[in-house]
Amino acid sequence: MDRFDYEAFFEDTLGQLHREARYRSFHPLGRELAPGPVAFTTLGGRRRAVTVWCSNDYLGMSRHPVVLEASRLALARYGAGAGGTRNIAGTHEPIVALEAELAALHGKQAALVFSSGYVANDTVLATLAARLPGCIVFSDADNHASMIEGIRRSRATTRVFAHNDPLALDAALSQADPARPKLVAFESLYSMNGDIAPLRELLAVARRHGALSYVDETHAVGVHGPQGGGLLEAHRLLDQADIVQGGLGKGFGVVGGFITGRRALVDFVRSHAPGFIFTTALPPAVAAAALASVRHLRRSQTERLTLRRRVDGLRTRLTAAGLPLLPTTAQILPLLIGDSARCSKLSERLLREHSLYLQPINYPTVPRGAERLRITPSPLHDETMTDALVEALVVIVPPESRLRRDGVCPSAATSVGVGSSERLGNPENAGRDQHGVEHPDHDQGAVHA
Repeated sequence: MDRFDYEAFFEDTLGQLHREARYRSFHPLGRELAPGPVAFTTLGGRRRAVTVWCSNDYLGMSRHPVVLEASRLALARYGAGAGGTRNIAGTHEPIVALEAELAALHGKQAALVFSSGYVANDTVLATLAARLPGCIVFSDADNHASMIEGIRRSRATTRVFAHNDPLALDAALSQADPARPKLVAFESLYSMNGDIAPLRELLAVARRHGALSYVDETHAVGVHGPQGGGLLEAHRLLDQADIVQGGLGKGFGVVGGFITGRRALVDFVRSHAPGFIFTTALPPAVAAAALASVRHLRRSQTERLTLRRRVDGLRTRLTAAGLPLLPTTAQILPLLIGDSARCSKLSERLLREHSLYLQPINYPTVPRGAERLRITPSPLHDETMTDALVEALVVIVPPESRLRRDGVCPSAATSVGVGSSERLGNPENAGRDQHGVEHPDHDQGAVHA
């Protein structure tokens, strides 16, 4: 009997990615502490400086002097590692202080820190949905892959409601047994389209039906709100959300994830979540850096105000140039290309011809036909950098991708939801169409047992 040819399987699968122009090529970057959002890469055997336009370090906090000094001092005092899981030896002073600061940021009784935002979503949703007896999960159709994976692993009954649609959520909740526990999960700011959820309405629906609310603020904390608490803080809704999830690697510029909520709920997760219990804690130097970033952004408005000016200015320039920018009021500026091969080629030309680093976002991160360049300005980008980006895009983005006077992108009008029934959707979700994997237990309108 012939044995399975593992090598052939791997090579064939990778070959398919190449044929579809979806193979992910990583350009090694030297993100040195140079002025501005500058990194170094090797092209044609030469080391070149490039301007990075696609980082999630939205406020440039990864290189802020306050953050760097906190990390340096903690490294000298505590050493490089945490020493183990939180239960064994990893509950060190900086991580305890960080959790207290995050709880205060959201006006909650407690907080819990995880190794990443992905792990926080995955393990918290899986734990709650699995352990609440008879729990029904109501999940936004465009939720991030980490949320969907946690919900899927819980094996809880799940109902998917239309993206950012409070009426659809209300209709779904109305059909549920009032006596059963219910968990409503959605994001405040969706990372690829930059669209913002109707937070007040969704939270009101959840409360009216006696459901716990879980709000992912990964792309909002640090960037939005008077103290960087996120969009819930900006809209004075923190007291309406039961569980707030956030990331430490984006607006705060370090690494890690967290939740905040009532003491008993957070302690329940601490006591039962495998993704928290069985993994090494964040090192003291990392926790200290994150703590310094959170504290600084609670006091300082400078970074947020400068970011807003940079984003508004670039949005105006891109729109005036007729480039295919999706409408958004957030710090994420998606430039719709609508074809994976074209998107990858544009990215490569920006790098090689203009020294601009802007990675392509292709399927399965986005649905087919919704391929894009995702631009994320920061306070560190200056006017000269902005001029260089806009001028390069005007040169290399083909006319068929330009916007008409009515704001429609002709190359995408029949393939990515413009005038069709297919939703652009959060591209980072894990639905069947977006990830190319059959997830019938998380398809639109599905009910899962």
